[in-house]
Amino acid sequence: MLKIEDFMNMLIGGADRIIAAKDELTDIDSRFGDADHGITMEKLMESVKRSIMTSGSSASFKQMLESASKGVMMINGGSAVPLWSTLFDGMSQAAPDKSEIDESELKQLFNSGCQTLFALSTANVGDKTMMDALIPAVSAISAAEGDAKAIMEAGAKAATDGAEATKNFISKFGRAKSYREQTLGTPDAGATSMKYFFVGMNEALLRQLI
Repeated sequence: MLKIEDFMNMLIGGADRIIAAKDELTDIDSRFGDADHGITMEKLMESVKRSIMTSGSSASFKQMLESASKGVMMINGGSAVPLWSTLFDGMSQAAPDKSEIDESELKQLFNSGCQTLFALSTANVGDKTMMDALIPAVSAISAAEGDAKAIMEAGAKAATDGAEATKNFISKFGRAKSYREQTLGTPDAGATSMKYFFVGMNEALLRQLI
C-alpha cells in the first residue's frame, strides 16, 4: 500500500528534479523554441508543490491531484500549462477519495493521466513531445510486477529511455516543427521534463524506503 504522505513526497521529488534541471531545459528549448521552457517548468512545478503542500497529508489522493491540476492552471505560461494541468486532472479522475492506494490503483492513476492527456495533445511516440517519455513510462508501469518501488523504477527507466530517443526524431509539434531535420540530434525539452518528473518521483520513493 502507498500512503498519501509517500505520494505527496513523490510528487515533490518529481517537481524538485525538474526545477533543478531548469538551465538544461532552457538550453534545449533555446535551440528551436522560445527558450522559456525551463522558466515555465520552474514556475509550474513550484505551483504544484505549493498546491499539494497546502492540501496536506490529510487530503485524499483525489483531492491532492485535483489541487495540483488547479495549481498548474494558475500559472501564466506556454503550452506546458494546459498539458500538465490535464495530466494531473486525468490522474485525479482515477484517484480514489482515500489516503491509501494499492499497486493496481497506482497504475490506474498514471494510465488515466496519460489517456486524458493523449486525448488533448494527440501526439504519439515518435512525434518528439513530452508523450515520448510519458507513454513509455506508463506502459512500463502498467506492465511492471511487484510493489510500488518496482513500478516506479520501471516508469523512470522507460521515461529516461523515451526522452533520450527523441534525439532521433524530427519535431512535429510546436515552434520546433518548422526546423524539421535540423532538430535531429537534440532531445525534446518536454520529454526531458517528463523524464525528470518520473526520475524524481522514483528517487523520492526510494529515499522513503531506506
